[in-house]
Amino acid sequence: MAKRRNRPNGEGRDDDAAPTGTVYPPAERELVVVAEPDAQLRVAEDGISSLAGAETSALTDFLAEEEVSLEPLFGMSEDHLQFNASWVASQTGQEVPDLTPYYRVRADDDRLDALATGLEALPEVAGAYVKPAPVPASAVDVRGGRAAAESAAGIEAPVTADFISRQGYLLAVPGGIDAIWAQTQAGGTGGGVQIVDIEGAWQLSHEDLLQNFGGVLAGTPTTDLAWRNHGTAVVGEFGGDPNGRGIVGIAPAAGVRAASIFGGLGSAGAIRAAADKLNSGDIILIELHRPGPRHNFESRDDQAGYIALEWWLDDFDAIRYAVSRGVIVVEAAGNGAENLDDALYDQPGPGFPASWRNPFDAANPSSQAVVVGAGAPPPGTHGRDHGPDRSRLAFSNFGSRVDAQGWGREVTTTGGRGYNPGDLQGGSDETLWYTDTFSGTSSASPIVVGALASIQGILAARGLARLTPAGAISILRATGSPQMDAPGRPATQRIGNRPDIRAAVAALAPAVVSQGLATQYWHECLAYPTGDTASLWLLVGNAWKRLDDPSASTLDLVQRAFLGTDSRVRVWFQGEEIVGLVVEGS
Repeated sequence: MAKRRNRPNGEGRDDDAAPTGTVYPPAERELVVVAEPDAQLRVAEDGISSLAGAETSALTDFLAEEEVSLEPLFGMSEDHLQFNASWVASQTGQEVPDLTPYYRVRADDDRLDALATGLEALPEVAGAYVKPAPVPASAVDVRGGRAAAESAAGIEAPVTADFISRQGYLLAVPGGIDAIWAQTQAGGTGGGVQIVDIEGAWQLSHEDLLQNFGGVLAGTPTTDLAWRNHGTAVVGEFGGDPNGRGIVGIAPAAGVRAASIFGGLGSAGAIRAAADKLNSGDIILIELHRPGPRHNFESRDDQAGYIALEWWLDDFDAIRYAVSRGVIVVEAAGNGAENLDDALYDQPGPGFPASWRNPFDAANPSSQAVVVGAGAPPPGTHGRDHGPDRSRLAFSNFGSRVDAQGWGREVTTTGGRGYNPGDLQGGSDETLWYTDTFSGTSSASPIVVGALASIQGILAARGLARLTPAGAISILRATGSPQMDAPGRPATQRIGNRPDIRAAVAALAPAVVSQGLATQYWHECLAYPTGDTASLWLLVGNAWKRLDDPSASTLDLVQRAFLGTDSRVRVWFQGEEIVGLVVEGS
């Protein structure tokens, strides 16, 4: 039988360098047209009209001469968008951005820039700009080509091993986010929370993503393997199945779906489509970044100058639309090594409308997305050292706009590595691939999503209101393990705290102390997963309660009480955690 390609020590790789060769086949560039809002344009098959009586002949003539057409960017008519916005406002009491002025013009890529220049000069048009093609915000070299995956043919994997011990981000703070503790709490696995991942493609049949992955709700996934490996890795971090093999997600009971920017939907369209399928307190994850003004919006293998999508006005308003519905949006800050507080970002991009304001500047209106930077994992993770734990990784964007951080290196999850099979477990069957080295603000952001989903589940289980988008930002900034300095990368280059689920829950939902008599007990002789503490479990009523790392004298007293006939064990507990106990009687 062929041997499994399984390298748990990850020998032979150097992931410390800045990202190079991260070449994903890009999504298409988009020409976005922003009409003058006061014109109240309406686009139909029989032409363009204005509810305000504005002259539209110049726009009509230009489009006819260029043999192109306008289409609503968000996939529905202006009247439908307006009705939808009114309904959302009536339900939430929130200000809803006006999406009706946004249109798209489709043409061959080499015509887009000239078309944008011509459109911008028209009186009916407030702005016309070409958005650079977005790519996944991963910091791993995806090169090697499809031949690398094809070379794995015939290398079969037997039953997958348990890789949970390699998922250090699940562990207690400060190294992890205390997800293992959260999973012992009612609601802590994210039940009742819905998450939509926005990017390009996913392996929908992966063995560790079968229980709660509900498929693609919008767009058409690309067939490209590197995009598919990326999406699979992202979803595994928060949605991996608790099935005793492979990995487990931070919030494995959360419902997970996906929206692809491919198939003509685009990034802003995907955000709106996802928002309309979610409820208040659910979560959207944006796993993309695109070339910014630092290098004239040019695509680069090293991702230098790449920034978060919200800098472009249509994406910004799409995020604001989701937020107005109460949906928490988590957004990768990007891997461009950029200071988002730089004055460069105050300058509008070519063709931006006069209404645009730099969303990275706290003095301007905020999208209220949770923006996530990439921090170093604890030194020694998988035998490598990327600098002090929770320090900014060199490629991560930073600045006052960044709210929180996650692991930006050494993330163990589902999927392969670029065009290659999994570096932790490979073989010819893509549904069995696992990686030990997922990276970038792409690997950091799902950790924050998982933490938020866990918190939302716990709040709901305790009968409390789920976090709002503003509340999510507030609790991530107020709690968590603080960012650390690294040589040349001081903590003043802000990427924020690493989430601490237990601290966030304590701040949001102090548990009520209850008491009762224990009727059964059992003691873990060895802790699992490795790195956790062994626990004493006592059955109170019909629920098991846990005392971590009990002393030898406590164990002796409890065992004697259950062996005798005249003693009882009274327990005080918060949720599942024992906070006190006494042995009553002789």
